[in-house]
Amino acid sequence: MRIRDASTSRIRRAMLTAGLTTATVLLSTVAATPARAATATYDPIPEMPSQSGLGLVLQEYASFPQSSPNPAPVDQRLVRKARINTISEVPDGSGRLAVPDLNGNLYLVSNGVPHVYLDVANTFAPQFFSGRGLGQGFGYVAFDPEFRANGRFYTLHTEQASATTVVPDYAQPNTIYHGVITEWTATDPAAGTFTGTHREVLRIGFGGQIHGIQEIKFNPTAKRHDGDYGLLYLAVGDGGKGVGNTDPQNLGMPHGKLLRIDPRGHNSPNGKYGIPASNPFVAHAGALGEIYSIGYRDPHRFSWDTATGKLYLGHIGEHAVESIYEVRAGDNMGWSEREGSFVFDRNPANPCDRLYPLPADDAKNGYVYPVAAYDHDPAPGWNCTSDVGVAVAGGYVYRGHDVPALKGKYIFGDLVDGRVLYTEAKEMRRGQAPAQIHRLSLFDAAGRPVRMQDLSGPGAPGDPNRVDLRFGTDAAGELYILAKANAKVWKVTGTRTFADGNVGHAKVRNTTGAANWAPVTPSKWQFTKDEVILAEAGTSRPGPRRPFEYAILNAGPEWKSVEIEAQVRLDTPVEVTNRDVIIVFGWQSDTQFYYAHLSTDNTIYPHNGIFKVNNGDRERIEYQWNGRSRGANPAITDADWHQVRVVHLPATGEIAVYVDGSKDPLMTAKDTTFGSGRVGFGSFDNVGRIRDLEVKGTPA
Repeated sequence: MRIRDASTSRIRRAMLTAGLTTATVLLSTVAATPARAATATYDPIPEMPSQSGLGLVLQEYASFPQSSPNPAPVDQRLVRKARINTISEVPDGSGRLAVPDLNGNLYLVSNGVPHVYLDVANTFAPQFFSGRGLGQGFGYVAFDPEFRANGRFYTLHTEQASATTVVPDYAQPNTIYHGVITEWTATDPAAGTFTGTHREVLRIGFGGQIHGIQEIKFNPTAKRHDGDYGLLYLAVGDGGKGVGNTDPQNLGMPHGKLLRIDPRGHNSPNGKYGIPASNPFVAHAGALGEIYSIGYRDPHRFSWDTATGKLYLGHIGEHAVESIYEVRAGDNMGWSEREGSFVFDRNPANPCDRLYPLPADDAKNGYVYPVAAYDHDPAPGWNCTSDVGVAVAGGYVYRGHDVPALKGKYIFGDLVDGRVLYTEAKEMRRGQAPAQIHRLSLFDAAGRPVRMQDLSGPGAPGDPNRVDLRFGTDAAGELYILAKANAKVWKVTGTRTFADGNVGHAKVRNTTGAANWAPVTPSKWQFTKDEVILAEAGTSRPGPRRPFEYAILNAGPEWKSVEIEAQVRLDTPVEVTNRDVIIVFGWQSDTQFYYAHLSTDNTIYPHNGIFKVNNGDRERIEYQWNGRSRGANPAITDADWHQVRVVHLPATGEIAVYVDGSKDPLMTAKDTTFGSGRVGFGSFDNVGRIRDLEVKGTPA
């Protein structure tokens, strides 16, 4: 399903040999009827990101004051403490960090204390606006690598088209706002507040209120005398005009492109910046010379791996796929002919039938596909024309020194729900299978397990779990995490392993005898020399919704901290997708306990998770459930024996479930309701067995 670099190069050479420019070929693709398979794809990436045992320790670094969009927003997702968008170090050796707030202020931060360096909103009032569209306002700042000497830096902000008479350099029809790149020159680069001059560099008009210019940045890996040194990259979205918008494939428009310009040059159409001669389409008739790569819907964030120089870009999908691309000059990521590694049908008979497998001859198209991706996993009955609430936040390959366990990992996340993810940079290979995505655990400075929703506080009105996650780094490559929800920045100061505390040393073994067990319904159970067998499926019982049939281990004490290790087997035929067994722990009564549900199915709320029964219907408590339709990857899918280990640390509330000796947990949770209890084994309405049970821990 992927294009290999060598074959892509051969295709482009063949096109040129045939007398066709790459620009001509790419321009022609928008008119072609996409070749596609007959059957639509509804679950493009069935695997969920796997949980990692590794966790980031986050130390609060800075907090920013309340700010408000202007005009007052209709979209309540814009109602945040402050809409801080990134953090980066000023390249002057001062150690100051720069943070833009979409609502208008550029902050510089010294030793965790922010102050206003420049009021961008006031400078461009009344045209400046930040109250429509999730990315509108003062979006980004990029400091010239020679800022210390020349005082130059660049900003991105938005203006209402109806409020200005300035004509954009490039524009979509029916333009409603402009994205404006401005160059500033500080009189004294070392000063704490800006004084100096500014000039407009580039202005692009957009016909929708989302997917504008998302980020501007200089390549930090380029050195003096390198061809890329001092060139400014701009990630320009498609304008949010819908799936019928073909501008991303039109080389005569900047929309849906990654641009590269020389702010010091003057050979652009407006004479205010330069077009580098090394840009890939500079010599192609009908193409904009500013274009570096094409085929983007919403190229949200990009960064370079400072060890390898590779450029990675996080791309927000339309229908189903969130992607990470490795970008090279001249690439075409395919939108809106492709979404991720799938054919995208812009005009299906059924609006849900958008994605299709790639055709066998897809290599001829020259598209580039993601090196990592995850999908939306919408809820059952989802209206496929509406937003699921999933969006990738591109990040950075960690090359710092303070957190060696992260070395070589590309750290990114989901900006909506705040999941922090990673892939191994060495596994992100163009033309190969996408890299496995792992979910990182998070800990506060005191070592307590947390989620970003815990750290960032209340979400937006009407969207209580929305974090608005962003990432940044300093000059040393150390990693920072931001949340608009409460306008705070955290620095990653170390790592911890989830549920890694000492459970204790008391042990109970040889637990198979019937005298050691107390089943709910004894007649349904069999006890052999080696196995405890639930031989007959349980049935629903009065009271709260909870497992139908289980047996509690009487042998040994009640446990506080505990580690349960055993082999389990599901005896229900594999054709039954909802087959399950459970491991009980923290059991205090028939209506008060925890259990780990190990199932073949992970697509509905009751399956394949960690649950709590507390005098009410069972409640799902593990971190892997996405709140809609999908939990951790299936625990057991066959009829074989599987090693299962459950760790419960009541002091911190950490719970981890491991399968088949993996060093990473399949499921994790935090809950402090039950500080002790017994352990057990059972199911809802299936059959299965357990053997080689060993319990280790601290007696209550």
